Parts: sequence; structure tokens; C-alpha cells
Amino acid sequence: MSEQVTLESGREIIRRVQHNISKVIVGKEWIIEKLVLSVLARGHVLIEDVPGVGKTSLVRAVADSLGLTFRRLQFTPDLMPADVTGISIYEPARSSFRFQPGPVFTQVLLADEINRTSPKTQSALLEAMQERQVTVDGTTYPLPEPFFVFATQNPVEYEGTFQLPEAQIDRFTLKLSIGYPAPEEEFEIVRRHGRSGGWAGLQPVTGAAQILALQSLVDNVTCVPQLVDYIVGIVQKTRRHPDVYLGSSPRGSLALERCARALAFARGRQYVIPDDIKELVVPALEHRIMLKPEAKLSGVIGRSILEEIVRSAPVPAGQGASRG
Repeated sequence: MSEQVTLESGREIIRRVQHNISKVIVGKEWIIEKLVLSVLARGHVLIEDVPGVGKTSLVRAVADSLGLTFRRLQFTPDLMPADVTGISIYEPARSSFRFQPGPVFTQVLLADEINRTSPKTQSALLEAMQERQVTVDGTTYPLPEPFFVFATQNPVEYEGTFQLPEAQIDRFTLKLSIGYPAPEEEFEIVRRHGRSGGWAGLQPVTGAAQILALQSLVDNVTCVPQLVDYIVGIVQKTRRHPDVYLGSSPRGSLALERCARALAFARGRQYVIPDDIKELVVPALEHRIMLKPEAKLSGVIGRSILEEIVRSAPVPAGQGASRG
């Protein structure tokens, strides 16, 4: 696309994308914003919630609004890794193998109910999510750009679910929960979607070229060393907290910094401020920490630990930290 994307036009694109998604998803502005931020930050998102609250519809609305190719893959107990990545098929006429790409070869992959399949199949996404490529039978195939995985999962207490491996869950930039709608929102859902499903007339408002341009602009948003140190300090504290068995990895620091830059850009700034970081600590880090069994039995939750850490972490002062 020849049109140059600027800070001002980029904010307008983001606003139009969020408005377009809201034609399908009633309320949940905070969730919509964070999903769009993950796109700007080149991140993947894990959405955990009970069935029926609109997880699949939300991801489909995001893909349609962005104008990207979309594939939905239902994860089931009998799903195999080749069902995700693809398979080499032997062609007798040519006496050679031909690679048949799997559903991961798309720009937006909805990994629906990802925790209903085995860890072996879940791990088929590891290379795709980290390297944006897939290796099958020794040959590496690049994935389309941009590429995102939006995965949904049911709470682990539900029957027929598997715990996501730590290496898998760590590759999700953010973890979000939609929650039940308020009564007035549920009324609007029934009114709006009771007949047509709410998809009539939902058209793309941007495309891959503009998204890649926006990502490049986010890369140029300033996060001064004082704020990087603030992020690292928060993540380090997750590893020393007495109720935490396994703290966040350095990938958590990277996710928090990238999303903070995306949030600053979306709100019209070319520099990160401490409030950007504070707003994103829970969705960026909660899924990366593992609590001790005794803490779980006492009713401790990851969110409360992270909120405690943020309250205790010294906020950088001075013009550089506040204005970049």
C-alpha cells in the first residue's frame, strides 16, 4: 500500500479497527483494545474463559477487521501435530514428496480450545509462534506476514482439558479473559445477533501492508532505560516472591515492553510512560508465573501478587521517565 502511515493516521486506523470489531462484540472495549495492541506488538494472545462468552467470535471479528487471511483449527484429543503444520505426501508419478501445508499457514490462526489436545500437538505451534516458520521433514517453510495465533481455552478445571506446557504458554504475549456480559450488554447481544449472527456488513478496514507499517512505527516508540529498568525490576520480583514457585521468564519483560510501546502509540504518544506499563503487567505476566501449592490452597491468585509487586516497585521519576 503506497499510503504512508503516520502517528496520526495510525491512530485513526486503530480507532476504525476497534470500532469495526465492536459491531460484533458488544462492550468489552478493554479486551478489544488489548487484542489490537497485541497485533501492533507482533504478539499472540491466549483467551481463557467459559464456553459461550464470544471468544471465537471476537477472534474472527479481529481477523475480518484487519483484512487478514483466517483459519480456525478445532483442537481435539485426537488431533496430531501434522494436522497443524502440514504433511509431506508422496507422489508416485513424480517419485517425490510434495508438502501439503497445514492450517497454520495463514495470517490469523484461531487455535480453538487449545487445551483439549495433548501437549505433543500443542507443541507443534512452538516454532510457528516464535520463529514464524514451520519445519517438516528437515525443510523449513516461512509463514505469511503478519502472523498471529489467537488461542482459546476453557478453564483447566473443566473436564477433558490438558495443562499447557510452560514453553507453550510463555509464547503468548498476553492472556485475557472476556467475562460474562452485563445485563444491558447481554440484551444488546440478543437483539443484535439473534437472527443474522451479527456478521452482515462486517468489512475490512485495513490490510496487511498497513499493519506491517504500524508495527514498524511502534518499533520506533521510545522506552527510556529508566522504564526498561522498571519493567525488569517488576519481572525480577516475580521470581523472588514467597508465594511464587516459578517466576516470569525474560520473554515476559520483552512482552511487557513491546506492548507498552504499542499502547503508547495507540494513545497518540511516541514515548512510554509508567502508567502504560502498569496497565499491562497483569495480562502480560499473570500466565507466566506459577504459584506454590500452599499459596493456591490459601486462595492466593497471580493477579493479586502482580498488583502487590506493582504497588511496591519504585516508579521512575524525572522528565526522561515520564516523557521519553
